[in-house]
Amino acid sequence: MPMTARGRDAGFAIATCAILAAYNNMLGRQSWHDRWYLPLNACAAGIALPVAAAGGLTAADVGIGRGAWRLGRAGRWSAGAAAAGWLLVAALPATRPVLADKRVAGLKGRAVAYQAAVRIPVGTVLWEEIAFRGVLQAALRRVMENNAAIAVTSGVFGIWHLRPTLQALRANGLGDSRRHAIAGLCAGVAATTAGGAFLSWLRERSGGLAAPIMLHLVTNSGGVVAAWAVAAQERPRLPRNAQAGYRLRHGERTRCRGRGDQDGLGCLGSAGWTC
Repeated sequence: MPMTARGRDAGFAIATCAILAAYNNMLGRQSWHDRWYLPLNACAAGIALPVAAAGGLTAADVGIGRGAWRLGRAGRWSAGAAAAGWLLVAALPATRPVLADKRVAGLKGRAVAYQAAVRIPVGTVLWEEIAFRGVLQAALRRVMENNAAIAVTSGVFGIWHLRPTLQALRANGLGDSRRHAIAGLCAGVAATTAGGAFLSWLRERSGGLAAPIMLHLVTNSGGVVAAWAVAAQERPRLPRNAQAGYRLRHGERTRCRGRGDQDGLGCLGSAGWTC
């Protein structure tokens, strides 16, 4: 019996859910993932669009059609609120511990600029927004009502962050015991699921991907810059020959060959900020 159009749409939505639930958690375990994070995810974003078209989704469905690149009032206000929030957290001594991250301490300005201006926008934000608020949400809307599509998209987005959350906990010494690791993992997944729900709502409210892309970018890149700024303020003034040891003790990764080994800027191995 030939498959009906609704059956094909349901199959496409289920396959997209399964691929995205596995993608970040499986590939992220590979030793080469950090090195190829940016080109791999950029290629994945490029492949997702023709796959969506082959599955019957239009540019308007995915949120990249004509007129879909306006932020809208909700997009402007949410991005502005996120930026103001990071500034407030960094400015108040009582809230600065929220930004404590051993993966940021000791990084130089060029490394932070690469994270905030290249790796996060292309390797994280663009890929995740196309995949989730673009392709997956549109695919689910064809087979279920809108609120249910947002709920499923957000749930898969939370599952996507299982591995990055666990990595972040371990990097900051918060996942040493099984109980703490499980609690932290559940909290992280719940937070990213809630964040994904807001991004999905913003995509529906604005009519395109521009608004969730902007909010996602301000949240991720702003968080890295704020954490680095606070760490730089609190870093002790060390003699020049002691700076390398301080950076290594506070989590800087220097795994690359050549001149990158000398200053810790050749390779940034931590993907937790950007996943």
